[in-house]
Amino acid sequence: MIDDDVLERVLASALRTGGEFAEVFASDWQGTGVGLDDGRIEQLSTGRSRGAGIRVIRGESTGFAHTADVSEAGLLAAARAAAEAASHGEAGVRTVALVERSTRVVSPVDVDPAKVGKAAKVELLRRVDEAARSAGSAIAQVSAGYSDGRTRILIANSDGLLARDERVRTLMRVSAVANGDTGMQTGFDSVGHTMGFELFDKISVEEVARTAARRALTKLKARPAPSGSLPVVIKAGSGGVLFHEACGHGLEADLVSKGASVYRGKVGELVASPLVTLVDDGTMTHEWGAISIDDEGHPSQYNVLIQDGVLTDYMWDFLRARKEGRPQSGNGRRQSYKDLPMVRMTNTYVLNGQEEPDDIIRDTSHGVYVAHLGGGSVNTATGDFVFGMTEAYMIENGEITEPLREGNLIGNGPQVLRDIDRLGNDFAMGNPGTCGKDGQGVPVGDGQPTLRVASLTVGGTAA
Repeated sequence: MIDDDVLERVLASALRTGGEFAEVFASDWQGTGVGLDDGRIEQLSTGRSRGAGIRVIRGESTGFAHTADVSEAGLLAAARAAAEAASHGEAGVRTVALVERSTRVVSPVDVDPAKVGKAAKVELLRRVDEAARSAGSAIAQVSAGYSDGRTRILIANSDGLLARDERVRTLMRVSAVANGDTGMQTGFDSVGHTMGFELFDKISVEEVARTAARRALTKLKARPAPSGSLPVVIKAGSGGVLFHEACGHGLEADLVSKGASVYRGKVGELVASPLVTLVDDGTMTHEWGAISIDDEGHPSQYNVLIQDGVLTDYMWDFLRARKEGRPQSGNGRRQSYKDLPMVRMTNTYVLNGQEEPDDIIRDTSHGVYVAHLGGGSVNTATGDFVFGMTEAYMIENGEITEPLREGNLIGNGPQVLRDIDRLGNDFAMGNPGTCGKDGQGVPVGDGQPTLRVASLTVGGTAA
């Protein structure tokens, strides 16, 4: 996108007013989106976004400017603006010599989505619509979406780093509405990976559609969820979002440093059941949060955050690691060239245990089985959370019985970690997600094996 000699001149200009560190982040995104609703293609679009952001750091001050003009003149103007914003010292000249760092390929692409015709992408959604409607006559409406995107990024900084990466992601989502005596009920499913159009050689779009439709149909005959504290068994892959939200954010070093994390000052302490090992892993090939390098040019890593219940480390970006005098962890991420990087998760998950999932259910005399969790909210300073159950069932006498209408799981992240008393051996990743923080969204993944929380508050409507 930008010649090396231009980058060197831009970085030198950014440092001229006394900056200690300067960085250029450039990205070029191109993608396609297709939307289907009620049997009709409602959207068919392509888009492109290209530009660069320049960051200058001096002491505790950060200057940042971004531009869609990636010519040398445009970049120099942005560099001067960022330098002026950060400047609190004497002017000077610093020469930067860039050395390109080789980037390992974490998620290879077999079929470039950009080379697949729009007709093939539309046909995928027509197959989805047909499969979802064939699941039952009560299915009244189906909506589906397909999207792909290729992002090329370039990062250069005044430490001499020059790194490049290319990321391709492909996604499909399905929503089905069923109509019955209990009113209208909705089911949802999605699939997305950091790979090309070969995704659809590996998964059945019909199965994804039928899963969404089944969830909607099941709710038509569901009974109200109970209220109160009960044992809760969470199906493999479906509860990773709970760990992402309820404890993952609290392990991000920027929130820790602000005092906005319940895990501040607890490295080395037992913060979870000894059964729990929690990992953030940007190297997880083809998963939604997989990256070769983070958005500051640092290689992605496999980071153990909690080991056998003991908090071992936080996630770090450049600024926090620099301030604390410790290595980066590959967790500096940003939504686009218009944004500053911050500490973000990649793929966050709980490692396998040793128990058979069926045994966990069999040994639960009365409780709730959560097959799919929806969205939620969390207070990172306290760990308190609320999550919606989008597919759940009663457990009675060690068996999964009647489906439940949507209710909530209410609890505290640190307490839930301590209350995990059974852990299965059936690890799975969940649906692709977008994590929002301070107005920025980035792709993330999460997962876990089947597990049981000894006691968790269920917020239902049953008397």
